[in-house]
Amino acid sequence: MTTTVGQILSQKGNKAMAVLPDSSVFDALSIMAEHDIGAVLVVQGEQLLGIFTERDYARKVVLKGLVSRDVKVRELMTPNPCTVTPSCTVDEVMHTMTENRFRHLPVVDHGRIAGIVTIGDMVKCIVTQQQATIEQLSSYIAGDLAT
Repeated sequence: MTTTVGQILSQKGNKAMAVLPDSSVFDALSIMAEHDIGAVLVVQGEQLLGIFTERDYARKVVLKGLVSRDVKVRELMTPNPCTVTPSCTVDEVMHTMTENRFRHLPVVDHGRIAGIVTIGDMVKCIVTQQQATIEQLSSYIAGDLAT
């Protein structure tokens, strides 16, 4: 069975935390810490402008000696991020994440933000699928041995 991003969002929820482009990096980090997440979307109205991640913070603020209260998210975000749709499969998303070294991907459905998926979501899904396959094979083998 092929699992889609839409199915994952229906289980985990489609809430994605977002900030405005003129929010301070400090405010974005506060939201990330409060919700125990590694990225926030950067939006203006319903338009996705970018994504700001822990990696952006570590590489673009800390290493450059900037002050997170003084820097705006728009200055450090990854603009026009790669996105996926709810119909994308876990395999497709894993390929995109692996090839591009992404850990977070916004989900966009007909131009509207539908949520966000993470590498953790993908791994959890794959492990669950593998466990189900193992259980099915074990039942099949046990059934054959019982006859």
